[in-house]
Amino acid sequence: MARKRISKLQTLLFLLLLLPTSPASADSASEAEAMGVLDAFMTAFNSRDIDALEKTLHFPHYRFASGEVSVLEEAGTRPDAMERFTTATPGWVRSAWENREVVHAGPSKVHIDTHFVRYRADGSVLSRFDSLYIVSRKNGRWGIEARSSFAP
Repeated sequence: MARKRISKLQTLLFLLLLLPTSPASADSASEAEAMGVLDAFMTAFNSRDIDALEKTLHFPHYRFASGEVSVLEEAGTRPDAMERFTTATPGWVRSAWENREVVHAGPSKVHIDTHFVRYRADGSVLSRFDSLYIVSRKNGRWGIEARSSFAP
């Protein structure tokens, strides 16, 4: 009987160890910093300001989309990025976050589940996409390290 009780207790303890734990999940300062980076990213993107956009990124910067991984090794390596995007996305005028939810947060990294919308000039929706952004603090600065998107 005592052996059964110990076995059940051991099983319970083992299962508790398997539960996801994130002691830093309530790191509100990190979350605020990461959201600020996403706001700056969207502002720069909508302004078509590649220099400001690159200031929101860490390098190397990784983007998972369209079945490929793109790597920007350093700032200035894609000066035509906005022109290429607008050419490939006819009708696009601006984008906006529709939803952003912190999935994990710690003192130096935040994972954010996002949903963004692309709009036409008349305000109608061009497209909607889900993405995951990884925002981290390196050398005292917060920036987007990686993005995984269902957008092309």
